[in-house]
Amino acid sequence: MTSRIDNVRELIARTRYVVFGFDGPLCQLFSGPSATAVARAQLDWLAERGLGALLTEEERGRADPYHALTAVAGRHPGGDVATRLDAWLTRTELEAVRTALPTAYADPLIRTWTAVGARLAVATDTSARTVTSYLDARGLTPCFAPHIHGRTPDLGTLTSRPGALETALTTMAAEPEASLVIGGSPADHAAAHRAGVPFLGYARRPARARALHEAGVPPHGVTASLEPLLRALRERS
Repeated sequence: MTSRIDNVRELIARTRYVVFGFDGPLCQLFSGPSATAVARAQLDWLAERGLGALLTEEERGRADPYHALTAVAGRHPGGDVATRLDAWLTRTELEAVRTALPTAYADPLIRTWTAVGARLAVATDTSARTVTSYLDARGLTPCFAPHIHGRTPDLGTLTSRPGALETALTTMAAEPEASLVIGGSPADHAAAHRAGVPFLGYARRPARARALHEAGVPPHGVTASLEPLLRALRERS
């Protein structure tokens, strides 16, 4: 893992549209043991209703509640099970917002980028209600609104319909070459790659950095801190 970003000043100079992931780049909502605990509670919720067989053994072994929800929604589009599982996960997220810690340097980076005229968006599988609740509490909603694109009760956004990142770029009328995605997961990287947009991985923990590297993000494309971006932005402005 590294905090060095190659050509950070060049990156800042050409970026006019920034799409942030949520859990990781903006705050610590579910990470490490917390994510594992949520995934286990989700499996318990399914098992208590006799629905454990909806997931494969491989899916049950992943500490990723969003992956499980996507799998259920994909196999039962529009089904009651997916709707109820989504409602359970949203309640869990909203509870977690109360104790979520902001990512170091994220708040001033967001405010500074907004002040110099960049357009910002959030694109995430976290529920849009959860993201808005967190941003409201931090006083950051005006920096992003109306470009807050998260999971909605219409779970087509997780499966066959355009993803949150694609929607964010389209609604901002963003030029790919002038855009940047700051994400914390291989899924964020894959979405940026499909959209043809530069990607910067944020990984505070070595395990997350390894996952990004294994997904094809080079070492110089992963940072453990947003401070180099903030410093370069302040020097430019």
